[in-house]
Amino acid sequence: MSDLARTPRQIGTLIQRARKTRGWTQTQLAERAGLRQATISIIESGEKPAKLDSLLAVLAALDLEFRIGARSKGHERDIEDLF
Repeated sequence: MSDLARTPRQIGTLIQRARKTRGWTQTQLAERAGLRQATISIIESGEKPAKLDSLLAVLAALDLEFRIGARSKGHERDIEDLF
């Protein structure tokens, strides 16, 4: 899995997709990440900022990693088309 996300909502969508691919509920992901189900819901909705520690715990539970790279030169709408 190698997807690009630039907004909290896009990050949440990718996390939700990874969780559902594994057949996990939000509660199951929360247990694996050591968080509350409500925190998973907030992260997946992207409506409120998530704490970096929480986000990293979720990614680790999903066996995903956080990478930083140079921003591509595409248009914003190109990124939205991914979702």
